[in-house]
Amino acid sequence: MARHLGWIGDRWTLPVVVVLASGTLRFNELRRAVAGISQQMLTRTLRRLERDGVVTRTVRPTVPPMVEYALTPLGHSLAALGQDLGRWVVDQEAAIHASQAAFDARVASE
Repeated sequence: MARHLGWIGDRWTLPVVVVLASGTLRFNELRRAVAGISQQMLTRTLRRLERDGVVTRTVRPTVPPMVEYALTPLGHSLAALGQDLGRWVVDQEAAIHASQAAFDARVASE
């Protein structure tokens, strides 16, 4: 269980999954859509997600081969949770900033 909590909380899993929630994408489309991710990190993340049943990888027999990635039903359930988490962060932004300011003021006065 701890291993899975680690990959869910890593920097790239949720951004990749949430982007794929909009539909099937080719590798470079996905790389452009996930700001800041390197080719190597996207490859690692997609392989791990494919291994865990979150993403499917389809190779189309074209020249050059076209590789597409899509979410599985398991991936769609994770994407929904990621979107909910993102909405929570946006909804709570003011409260988080207020808590940070109060903490910083308290620490500065110590």
